[in-house]
Amino acid sequence: MNRRTLLASAAFALGLAGAAAAQDRVKVGFVYVGPIGDGGWTYEHDKGRLAVEAHFGDAVETVYQESVPEGADAERVMTQMALSGADLIFATSFGFMDPVINVAQKFPDVKFEHATGYKRADNVSTYSARFYEGRAVQGLIAGHMTESNIIGYIASYPIPEVVRGINSAFIHARKVNPDVQFKVIWAYTWFDPAKEADAATALIEQGADVILQHTDSTAPQAAAERAGNVYTFGQASDMIEYAPKPRISSIIDNWAPYYIERVQAVIDGTWESVDTWDGIAPGMVGIGEITEAVPAEVKAEAEALIAAMASGEYHPFTGPLNRQDGTPWLAEGEVADDGTLLGMNFYVEGLTGTVPQ
Repeated sequence: MNRRTLLASAAFALGLAGAAAAQDRVKVGFVYVGPIGDGGWTYEHDKGRLAVEAHFGDAVETVYQESVPEGADAERVMTQMALSGADLIFATSFGFMDPVINVAQKFPDVKFEHATGYKRADNVSTYSARFYEGRAVQGLIAGHMTESNIIGYIASYPIPEVVRGINSAFIHARKVNPDVQFKVIWAYTWFDPAKEADAATALIEQGADVILQHTDSTAPQAAAERAGNVYTFGQASDMIEYAPKPRISSIIDNWAPYYIERVQAVIDGTWESVDTWDGIAPGMVGIGEITEAVPAEVKAEAEALIAAMASGEYHPFTGPLNRQDGTPWLAEGEVADDGTLLGMNFYVEGLTGTVPQ
């Protein structure tokens, strides 16, 4: 065999090895409702994707599609990912729920993970974070920091996750400041900077000097900065560019450990359909830096609340609590069960307005 033949044989062998390696590589898809540069929800999910790449190296290939509308477009995107060889697909918004179920039925060998949803199948898992724990911390700080006693809340959609957050923040603001009022604006979007900025401006015009949000962009922080003397909280990520004022702390979603764990399960062949709902204790919910704009005694109180939730000593929904109409909900010392929280569609006593149906 001459030298040229040897080289050709070696190249052919290397090509086969490379093809085999590519075939063995696990392909993981991510479907995002917003852009990866939103500075909030999608930004943190994409940090989780990058953590998967860093952790597994060449053993894993990731792909993603950003700014996918909830509905038929999501179904099309996930179908294309499955057809292109994805072994595992993370769908990262509540409105992707039915598209996930529909596509999963067509591709039983592909594993799907749906964030914040509740519909499962043999090849569909669900996962979410107990964001209401972080909202409790925000409410406590906001109740102390407001001077007008009006706290604004920009809500996305009237789903249980969002209603839980409003209730938790209000309960803990009222614990430290019985005069607090909440004004809620429903934006009906996860990510629309113009709408979010308009909502923040409207709340400020109604007297709110603290703004909370369950939407994904930094537009409310920018609106508060323009207004001056208005405090905000980072949503889903630290939004550190607005520290120390108006952003005085944050809820931070930490998806990386979960994503790494679930990809590893696919690699090991141990993946099963599960429902995961983690909070501060496991680290899925983090609280960002409480800045120097917050008085030391308020920061200490917030840190004590964080520690109590992390240890299991305290639950944000502990009675006595009534529903908005004054009827009893939780007796003294009684803790809300997960089933009620997962389906929460009512306000607690003291909140004004109604939950849109």
